[in-house]
Amino acid sequence: MIVAVMLTTGRTVGAEQQVLGSIDSVDTRSIKLRAEAGSGLTSSVLERLASIEGIEWAGGFSTAVDATNAAIPGGTRVPVRYFYGTHIERLGVPTDPAIPDTSAWASPAALEQLGLPDQSGGISLNTGDSFSLVGSMEVPDFLAGLEPVVLVPRQHSTGTESIGLLIVIAERPDLVAPVSAAVLSILDADDPSKINVQTSATLAQLRSLIEGQLGSFSRGLILALLALTGLLVAVLLYGLVMMRRKDFGRRRALGATRGLIIGLLLTQTALLAGIGIVIGIIASMIILLASGDPWPGAGFTTALATLALTTALTAALLPAIVASSREPIRELRVP
Repeated sequence: MIVAVMLTTGRTVGAEQQVLGSIDSVDTRSIKLRAEAGSGLTSSVLERLASIEGIEWAGGFSTAVDATNAAIPGGTRVPVRYFYGTHIERLGVPTDPAIPDTSAWASPAALEQLGLPDQSGGISLNTGDSFSLVGSMEVPDFLAGLEPVVLVPRQHSTGTESIGLLIVIAERPDLVAPVSAAVLSILDADDPSKINVQTSATLAQLRSLIEGQLGSFSRGLILALLALTGLLVAVLLYGLVMMRRKDFGRRRALGATRGLIIGLLLTQTALLAGIGIVIGIIASMIILLASGDPWPGAGFTTALATLALTTALTAALLPAIVASSREPIRELRVP
């Protein structure tokens, strides 16, 4: 049973985990709000977002400002954005920059365009401001569309700074829709019509659909295999009880209680089932590794082993009761 389940449902569960992991890597939990000029969306929205449950992370970004390498006047222009929010380590930026509010961090693509392969130097914005570029950042998936990325973390904001992009990450894909509705209700923008909301609700629905269909198929197959295994255990053990009925009669005649007989048969069944479970797991692991199929994981394997042992003991209970009810006089009678 273990081998059959692992090579059928186990393969399905492993494939499901790979598919869901691939969907999740496309950022199914992100909510992006792009604000046009004059929308009136400010960094104060971040304080209100803190009161909404189901949000894992949120951050605000200013509109892009062109910048060049301070040492190369007229060089390649790269967009720079100010970041407002907490947990800037999600952006690949150290939590405590050496010089707060005056340090810039750039992605490898931005460093290449700026001509700063050493990850240090100065950049000049077309607004007249200048910042020290102090390091490279690993751009997360939800910022990949902004490449090349140069960020200036603003740890001390007044709440009045204009935001051009607000990104909210929900805790789970199924929370994207309700969190989106909650976020829109507390924006407090001057002109909400100038705010465009982009969510991954479609991907989240696809994820739920795939998970539901594969899960339903897996449950049905496991239940069928468990039922078949339970029936086989019951039939085999009942045949064993009939073959050894005189032995059980002698035990009863020598003073063995019904509970002792039941416990003896259940213990024997548990030991044999445990050995079979271990052999089945090892065999299925070897087969899956040899065929290149994904391993369903320790959680699935543990649950399957528990179900298999429970099924064997449940199936053995009725034959054990039959064995314990044999009458000593009848079984020991010589024809």
